[in-house]
Amino acid sequence: MTDASSTTIPVAPLRKIATTAGRLTMAVVVAIVVSAVGLFAFARVQWPAFNSSNVTQAVTTVMQFAALAALGLSIYLLRRRRWVTGARVLSWAALSGLVTATLGMPLAATRLYLHGISVDQEFRTQFLTRLTDSAALRDMNYADLPSFYPAGWFWIGGRVANLLGMDGWEAFKPYAIGSLAVAAVVALVLWSELVRSDLAVLAATATTLVVLAYGSPEPYGAVIAVLVAPALVLAWGAFAPVRVSGSSDYRKRARQGWGAVVGTGLFLGLAATFYTLYLGIAAFAVTVMAVVAAYLARRAGESWRAALPVLTRLVVMAAIAVLVALIVWAPFVFDVLGGNPPSESGTATHYLPDAGARLPLPMFHMSLIGLLSLLGTVWLVGRASSSHRAQALGLGVIAVYLWYLASMALTAVGNTLLAFRLEVILLVLLAAAGAFAFVDFSRWISLATSENPRVRRVLVAVGALGALAFAQNIPQVLAGEITVAYTDTDGAGERADQRPAGAASYYAEVDDVLLSQLGGERDDHVVLTADTSFLAYYPYFGFQALTSHYANPLAEFSARAAAIEEWPELSSPGELLAAWEELPWRAPDAVVFRQGAEGYTLRLAEDVYPNDPNVRRYTVTFPKELFDDPRFTVTEVGPFVVVTATGEPA
Repeated sequence: MTDASSTTIPVAPLRKIATTAGRLTMAVVVAIVVSAVGLFAFARVQWPAFNSSNVTQAVTTVMQFAALAALGLSIYLLRRRRWVTGARVLSWAALSGLVTATLGMPLAATRLYLHGISVDQEFRTQFLTRLTDSAALRDMNYADLPSFYPAGWFWIGGRVANLLGMDGWEAFKPYAIGSLAVAAVVALVLWSELVRSDLAVLAATATTLVVLAYGSPEPYGAVIAVLVAPALVLAWGAFAPVRVSGSSDYRKRARQGWGAVVGTGLFLGLAATFYTLYLGIAAFAVTVMAVVAAYLARRAGESWRAALPVLTRLVVMAAIAVLVALIVWAPFVFDVLGGNPPSESGTATHYLPDAGARLPLPMFHMSLIGLLSLLGTVWLVGRASSSHRAQALGLGVIAVYLWYLASMALTAVGNTLLAFRLEVILLVLLAAAGAFAFVDFSRWISLATSENPRVRRVLVAVGALGALAFAQNIPQVLAGEITVAYTDTDGAGERADQRPAGAASYYAEVDDVLLSQLGGERDDHVVLTADTSFLAYYPYFGFQALTSHYANPLAEFSARAAAIEEWPELSSPGELLAAWEELPWRAPDAVVFRQGAEGYTLRLAEDVYPNDPNVRRYTVTFPKELFDDPRFTVTEVGPFVVVTATGEPA
């Protein structure tokens, strides 16, 4: 296969489309089988906790070595054009095995995924639990509202969990690891359609390792991150045919590349259904490409009419993306258009950590990722005028830096673009460039030494050992997230490190109380609680979200918080029930409090951006007398007090 820098991407014939679709299907099946078998095998052994033993690290390293060796063999076979079909299947199995071993083995002794059930992973688990309970695109927390956050990854996972008869929290870990394995091999197949097959394996391996190290705690974003680099190369292929400087046949060339247009539109649509921020940066990068291509086409054609094909392609990409996005966004959009506009803009972008206040320059870090990024940066600059891939990846890098600058500028008006979350995208683009740079630089060094075989062997050894060194360090990069997975209390009320469980060990009793006193199904009821991890394990609807940053903009988070703060000031149970009846939202059917010295407490949160941390916690205390009424049933469960509005004497 020739380098895309010297050829345009033609309209793929039906046979080509069928072949690619067949490979994607087979690759996905291989990845699912490998990850499922691997995770099942890991679970059959009683492993020690990662944070108290080095055993799982040792076994992980052995498995990573085997996977990388298999990837190396597939590269050799593909480069020599021997046993090509078998080599492709081997590369799919090895890459998915690398993902499964790197994440699955360190987590083998816990049922929780990276970062356990803490902070952001809490609302993600809650979303998966909601969509395991029902296929409807309902909000993860609030009753009677459509989902605001993209539901694609969570909906698929929920359906898988439901099919397997698993709870959402229990399915989170295997589904996250399996979906990452699938995304990695899909990226490999896409790379194989854009570059030579052996280079595709190298690029996919490099980008997958980077995503595992720096993006895997956020699995629904990681599956998009690993696809970004080949998607941008594909997108540039949609514009490149009309950007050739000095070409007089740009109109003829403009008729080419529609397969790339459709592919890019589908990727943008997929991103829209999985992760809004990654859709934003991908769409921005594609727009930057279109602007550059339009300028070059105009310069070649000596008229702005020459840029019309570029703009047409951009519009078609956007149209395809919108149609795909509506699969999950339609309920929210229709609800807003139907007369229920957001009452507040939300505070999801009100966060500015140190990483978002400066430009990331990984190429100057003294580390393996720093060295790879430096190689990639040099290659991007040096090949900018001659390589299609370098142009595509380089424009992607430029787009990320522009996004960072825009995000920092927006802080002056009280907002951000959450640029710090794009560092993994930057690393992926630089890692892909670094992989291609290593190949080019190795070729140049080999030519400079008259293709001395000993030099080639040294270069191959350096590359292989570098990959192994980076891979085996990934569990250490993720050590904090892995530790939390062992120290958090899971949905079965246990801690994987065998130490005493936390308050969540009483959740099953709380659930029993709610079901026995309220009746019906869990999703028939609204529960007010500050222990929102309870809602991540059991699919009750919540009256209030963990923080405003995760709240649906249609839910009126601030107004709900104000109402909660007023209730303790009421003088009687009757006034409280009357206040609940007058609410513009569904009132709580139950409240799960904590025991306090002066009454029953709820710990709430408010946005205090631009401070860092951006959340202030405060406690609201309800007098016990407020529930001293036969219309309430009060039950103590460990550190909790469960109050249900049953309308019957206790």
